[in-house]
Amino acid sequence: MIKKVVITLLLLLLVIGGGGGAYLLLAPNFAPARGTAYVYVRPDDTFDDLCRQLTDSAGCRQMETFRLAAHALRYADRRMPTGRYAVRPGMNNLDLLLDLRRGNQSPVRITFQNVRLKHDLSERLADQLMVDAPAIESLLDDSTYCANLGFTPETIKAMFIPNTYEVYWNIPADKLLRRMKREYDAFWTEARRNRAEQIRLTPVEVSILASIVEEESAIPDEYPTIAGLYLNRLYRGMLLQADPTVKYAVGDFALQRILDRHKEVDSPYNTYLYPGLPPGPLRVPSITAIDAVLHHAQHDYIYM
Repeated sequence: MIKKVVITLLLLLLVIGGGGGAYLLLAPNFAPARGTAYVYVRPDDTFDDLCRQLTDSAGCRQMETFRLAAHALRYADRRMPTGRYAVRPGMNNLDLLLDLRRGNQSPVRITFQNVRLKHDLSERLADQLMVDAPAIESLLDDSTYCANLGFTPETIKAMFIPNTYEVYWNIPADKLLRRMKREYDAFWTEARRNRAEQIRLTPVEVSILASIVEEESAIPDEYPTIAGLYLNRLYRGMLLQADPTVKYAVGDFALQRILDRHKEVDSPYNTYLYPGLPPGPLRVPSITAIDAVLHHAQHDYIYM
């Protein structure tokens, strides 16, 4: 349908306006200052909002011709498909309008390293995407939804494997989380799952312990030794007594000294009071920390 509209329009413009009609659509009209620029169309944006972005960010040379072309292609008067669209140097009105009208987006690369709380994770993702943070967080807190993905609201952070992912900017929250589940399944290869079984942990338990290890030290080279120490305590039936779990229970990751009163806080995350691993990860653990648990140092330490 769109091809017929464009061909008919071009013929009409050539007949009525001669070369001026072709110029309106085909002449280069965008010169972003720093290479390819991107414009973002949100659900409530108007055509005027888009035009302002093109002027401010995409180096539009002649806004009048873009407006005329948009009206001629019946784009300006209809609901605009949301998305993130590339505006390349030398791009003409026709090519940009076809991308905008068809919803031909450019993907965005998202990351979420160094995240502790689900709220922070939701905010980090929302900062990079069209979806708002509450929409993500509500799903992460939904027991039924998490169960459908194979997790609980407490363990759901284990599903997020820190990496760089390409997604469309307007991806809905549900589709985003299901994409993360596919990435989780791809990460947990048969070799990794077998290794987790060998050390008597599930993949989720590996992530929980990895989150403790990563909170314990900022030096990755120390992770395997720390992981081995905590595993030794677990295997011996000892309380884990991990200070990061107390900080999590108290709600203060900046605590410099763990006092007796902190160790007495009644929380299932407090491993000074409750045996075994806490109910969920303290943070989204890095791949380095996960692999450090899977391939921990072999030693007899139970104290550092």
